[in-house]
Amino acid sequence: MKNNTFYLLIGSFLFFSSCASEDFSPADESYSDESQGNGQGDQSGIITAGEWNDLDNWTFWNGLLSGQDYSEIPEYWKFYHNNRISILLNSNNQPLINAEVLLLRNGETVWSSRTDNHGRAELWIDLFQPNESVNMEDYSLAVNGQEIDVVLTQYNEGINEIEFNTNSSPQNRVELAFIVDATGSMGDELEFLKDDLENVIERVENSNSTLDIYTSSIFYRDEGDAYVVKESGFSGNISTTLEFINHQNAAGGGDFPEAVHTALNKGINELQWSEQARTRIAFLILDAPPHYKSEVIVQLQNSIEEAAKKGIKIIPITASGIDKKTEFLMRFFSLSTNGTYVFITDDSGVGNDHLEPSVGEYQVEFLNDLMVRLIKKYSE
Repeated sequence: MKNNTFYLLIGSFLFFSSCASEDFSPADESYSDESQGNGQGDQSGIITAGEWNDLDNWTFWNGLLSGQDYSEIPEYWKFYHNNRISILLNSNNQPLINAEVLLLRNGETVWSSRTDNHGRAELWIDLFQPNESVNMEDYSLAVNGQEIDVVLTQYNEGINEIEFNTNSSPQNRVELAFIVDATGSMGDELEFLKDDLENVIERVENSNSTLDIYTSSIFYRDEGDAYVVKESGFSGNISTTLEFINHQNAAGGGDFPEAVHTALNKGINELQWSEQARTRIAFLILDAPPHYKSEVIVQLQNSIEEAAKKGIKIIPITASGIDKKTEFLMRFFSLSTNGTYVFITDDSGVGNDHLEPSVGEYQVEFLNDLMVRLIKKYSE
């Protein structure tokens, strides 16, 4: 909200992400730090951050929620990740990408997802209500509309690895949305952002990619501000997204919660996500929670369920100002959509103090490098 560094990093990553390909590397010579534009050096790579994937650290996650400190947070936000079913789909010994995966209970769909570039999908039973007792004999699986003869198990008994032969070819379309809290003061950093983007554009335009990159952006504030949500839809011309970002400034807000639910609804339900894509990622950059109202929580649940259905990974990036309840809500978002959790750290000395996350050992990275790594991981 008040961390002015968000916009700097968003602009940088729109361009870094355009270079995602199988042979892409952050250390690629085409991405040197040498100034190539306006005579100023590239000043991206300032903010530091860490990443923690709760899906890959499931025992740690369950230990957190079984302890006294955080056991009541699922009830607070009405997200219950007790019953996880993990799917790994292969076709002809290769990951099956963008397959529709339905979890059925007595023939009715209870959760819908799509496989990512690794053939992985996460399914949830009764995600929005507590249910400790599940009979897996009541559940079945359908892939691309075809019911599969498989005995499903929950994650604590292993991953459900399934061979599903099909002639579908992998897609090369990668869709990246940047949803940004635009409250607070932007100040002189907006001009710094423009200089930084000019430098990045010149390098990225000379790169080569086998992937078709589409970007979009949403900036949001709160009810009563000059606007609540502004958007720039998906475009294969990355300059369109950058021009939109360059015209934004930060203002408004005031109280702690912001219109997260409105922005998420816009980003998930109204942006034109493609049905045929290799990768769909929504980076959610914020430092404040949504308003705590029952109707807001229901809307958040609906958006998360729709994101999973469309195969959109939500990757929150939290900045200074969040509290523990906000941290866990963001981790609920990433868990539910097969994403991961990113948090800005104090190591750079930029901004106010950052909340120490309740995670295990992690590596501190520059935020731009971290985002490039994640885009590559989920698109290669």
